[in-house]
Amino acid sequence: MKQMRRSILLLIGIIIAFACIKLYFLSTRKIKIDHSGNANAAWVGPDIANDTTIKGEERVLILYGQDLIAHTSKYFGPKGSVSKLTNGMNCQNCHLNAGNQPWGNNYGAVFSTYPKYRDRSGTVESIYKRVSDCMERSLNGKALDSTSREFTAIYSYIKYLGKNVQKDKKPIGSGIEKIKFLDRAADPQKGQIVYVAKCQICHGNNGQGQLLANNEEYAYPPVWGEQSYNDGAGLYRISNLAGYLKNNMPYLQTSHEKPTLSDEQSWDLAAYINSQARPHMNQSKDWPNIKKKPFDYPYGPYTDSFSEQQHKYGPYQIMVKNSLVK
Repeated sequence: MKQMRRSILLLIGIIIAFACIKLYFLSTRKIKIDHSGNANAAWVGPDIANDTTIKGEERVLILYGQDLIAHTSKYFGPKGSVSKLTNGMNCQNCHLNAGNQPWGNNYGAVFSTYPKYRDRSGTVESIYKRVSDCMERSLNGKALDSTSREFTAIYSYIKYLGKNVQKDKKPIGSGIEKIKFLDRAADPQKGQIVYVAKCQICHGNNGQGQLLANNEEYAYPPVWGEQSYNDGAGLYRISNLAGYLKNNMPYLQTSHEKPTLSDEQSWDLAAYINSQARPHMNQSKDWPNIKKKPFDYPYGPYTDSFSEQQHKYGPYQIMVKNSLVK
């Protein structure tokens, strides 16, 4: 009997040990996959605050770049300490967690994919051009000096975030998710109902946002009006805004795994927000090959027969199905 008990205990011990070893290797493998973006796990960027391998001037620049993304207005807003270039929003108002949030319009694929050709400009663009576009469109301002310490710091931070991503690869969870089309046009009136219920408490009844006590930065950014992104920004395309909202809003209450908004609510909310007044940008040089205009780009001319109204709000299935607009 004692011999049998010892044998059973030994067997249990072997099973537990095997399970522990298996869990160890699975957890190690998961961490590796998360950072490389080569499997079915969302990209997770490196954390400079806890990274002791980066030292000296390189570390100083990366930390400064992170702060410039997180607190852009402090440096470049209407009361900016470096220069007064922007509308007062921070880069991280659109690129959450300083560009390090999975599915939050992050920078995970920027360093790995740039320089690259972009149809919007019809040119091969550098990271400097990408940053300049954000300054001029999302922040409705002016571009940084490419030789400035500030751009060097932002470049260093973006490079650091993408350091574990293979060249020309776009990891899962980078950028913005493309969500399923509706079988109808997105409806601003339905979106207003969602906005009042889910968004107004933070972003205000007129979309004006909420400033921090220092009046230099937004705790919750304006989503329309003179201080918001202009109509040349990527989020002015409602497919981008809908995917962004689905995965991230209401803020701190939502994740990719546990969204608060349905696809339908996300499309309608995006339609409502982007039907409101905001600054206009001269986009006459955008999309030099009009065949390359996205299906939801709201300004003609087009190579198809669909109206600006349908390009802005949909329905999109027939446009994409017939390959009339890419």
